[in-house]
Amino acid sequence: MFYKSFRTLGRGVTAAVLAVGIATPALADDGVEAVSDAFYDLLNEMMAGTPVADRLAPLWLDAEGVTAMHPIGGRDTGLEGLLPPYDGVASLATGGDIRLDDQTIAVFGDTAIETGWERGRVILAGEEIVLEYRVTNVYVRTQDGWRMVHHHTDLSEPIIDLLARLEG
Repeated sequence: MFYKSFRTLGRGVTAAVLAVGIATPALADDGVEAVSDAFYDLLNEMMAGTPVADRLAPLWLDAEGVTAMHPIGGRDTGLEGLLPPYDGVASLATGGDIRLDDQTIAVFGDTAIETGWERGRVILAGEEIVLEYRVTNVYVRTQDGWRMVHHHTDLSEPIIDLLARLEG
């Protein structure tokens, strides 16, 4: 029974809980929410067509193992791999907005897990696309404060289809 209920938390949360023992999720009043807010503020600038990769970089841990699984598909590893897609989207974007709804943040020692729904709209290459997908962001506490180590969303088929048409 314990395994079954624990399994429903997902492997990432399970690993975090096991790593620190029995943990009590707490609101991230010590900086995680500030990093999240800065991240989504920059995503909104990206939706307006502004390159943001250089300003996103300080929000991330500069380590080989950081990863992102963007709504455009694939898995990017390391800052040099995961930041360019943001500016790629900005190069096609001419408006829109994105917000994080139903946000939850749980802190387990020096690891924080944020989940929610990214919702909004974006105009890419002149086409308006509705955004609505689940998101998970993972943060670690460093000497310099909280830093992102993983960003993962569901795929956005409308964006993937648009990018395929643009490439074809």
